[in-house]
Amino acid sequence: MQAHRNFHRFSSSKRLNVSISRILDNSLPLHSRQCTRLISEMAGSPSPTKHGSEGKRKATDKPISPPPVKRKGQSAISKGAVASFFTPASQKPKDRTVWMERGKDSTPATLLVGRFEPEAGEPQDRKKRRKIAAFDLDSTLIATSSGKKFGNDSADWKWWDPSVPARLRKMYMEEDYRVVIISNQAGLTLHVDPNSKGPKNAGKAKVANFKQKCTAILAQLNIPTSVYAATARDEYRKPRIGMWKELCDDYDIPEDEVDLQNSVFVGDAGGRTARVLSEGRATAKDFSCSDRNFAHNVGIAYKTPEEFFLDEPPREFARDFDLAAHPYEHEGEGKEKEVLFEKTNERDIVLFCGPPGAGKSTFYWKHLKPLGYERVNQDTLKSRAKCFKAAAEFLDDGCPIVIGAYQIDSLYTFSYISLHLLLVYNYKQAPWLDNTNPDPDGRKEWIELARKHDLPIRCVWFKIPKALCEHNDVVRALNKCLNPEARSVLPPLAFNGFFSRLREPTVKEGFQHVLPIEFKFRGTKEEYAIWAQYWS
Repeated sequence: MQAHRNFHRFSSSKRLNVSISRILDNSLPLHSRQCTRLISEMAGSPSPTKHGSEGKRKATDKPISPPPVKRKGQSAISKGAVASFFTPASQKPKDRTVWMERGKDSTPATLLVGRFEPEAGEPQDRKKRRKIAAFDLDSTLIATSSGKKFGNDSADWKWWDPSVPARLRKMYMEEDYRVVIISNQAGLTLHVDPNSKGPKNAGKAKVANFKQKCTAILAQLNIPTSVYAATARDEYRKPRIGMWKELCDDYDIPEDEVDLQNSVFVGDAGGRTARVLSEGRATAKDFSCSDRNFAHNVGIAYKTPEEFFLDEPPREFARDFDLAAHPYEHEGEGKEKEVLFEKTNERDIVLFCGPPGAGKSTFYWKHLKPLGYERVNQDTLKSRAKCFKAAAEFLDDGCPIVIGAYQIDSLYTFSYISLHLLLVYNYKQAPWLDNTNPDPDGRKEWIELARKHDLPIRCVWFKIPKALCEHNDVVRALNKCLNPEARSVLPPLAFNGFFSRLREPTVKEGFQHVLPIEFKFRGTKEEYAIWAQYWS
């Protein structure tokens, strides 16, 4: 107690306090000096400074700013994920959704399938459901809660309309429908290409978020159902019917036993055109017609979400490529054989001008080869210089030549689509623009070659729309019976590049004449059944 009073008297002496503090401040290390100042402040005396014992700081006119506020980093981990991590496995609810990945043959899986079974299971006394109600996912059953086009995370979703879950439950429980979800999800990658230079795990997080979102959606519906997600541009992707075939297999329903008349597909990609409302507001056109075309391929009714859930009247729609414009025409024995090309000169050059997928190879084999024309093709000769050399040699030998028909083996296998189905195109080995002759500059070189040899040059102009060419290309690539060489679908660049540079050929360029060729399907009913589906 006495020591405490002595210390108190000592510390209350301003002069002694400042003197001793000054000594300590110069002799003690930094942390000790801070302690000394703290004791001095507690004793009621000012802290010593470098400028004298009065401890006063120089006045300044500069405003004192508050310290900068550190921004809190937003965690990508949700609170639910954290809670789930710390929840014992024995206390976690059983995951009612089972996920599977599927692919064709030995190729990597591209179809993601999630099957949900409620805790009570499916009633066993129900008859086999042959009516199918299939729904697209985004912008049909759900929308983003953030209002963005694409969700931020697995929790960024809400029902497209509050009536959606109740309507789907009613269809399953009261109307005996098999309810399924069929969705294109090109943003997902199930298996990264080992030759890709990008990060190998870039797509895993997206797949995990999609699964988590779908698990929550199916749990809220709480009816036995499945979700099918096509992640690649293959036979599973709508409007192709690969996912439909999978669901029929999964639920043991033969395709020919499905109640097509009462089944329905609901999706937002209906090809609806833009319109201006009376209030001055505008409604944008649909980004695609793939959902409507998918329902057409399957043979079931199609409705938009507005028509199905809100009972709105149908809107006008349009297709870039309409199969109705290409009906099947039977070629009977009594009909005269159609002549599309005739040889009018003893010797000449024929230049083909047409986009990929126009059918130039088939046209050559069916109509020009029998007339004695030889072919000059950059796909086989590999360079433009070799094409000119080969052309000159054929002409010196007295042979008429065709420029721009593509090389393929076993072409007669495909002769049933005589005009515009077959195209052979190797865009990795040869510049495809040189083969398709879209502009006057490329055609000019061949016209000059004809003048050099004092020969007429004719042009066959394949007037085929872009959408039809894309359709023909996909038909060939995705049907093994039409594609023995296992050629893949051409990239969009092959079509976009041609049509961006296209200038329609004219006689003024130096041609003797220009022969336009329009598309017309020729073949059997079985062959037409394959061709006459929407593939792109």
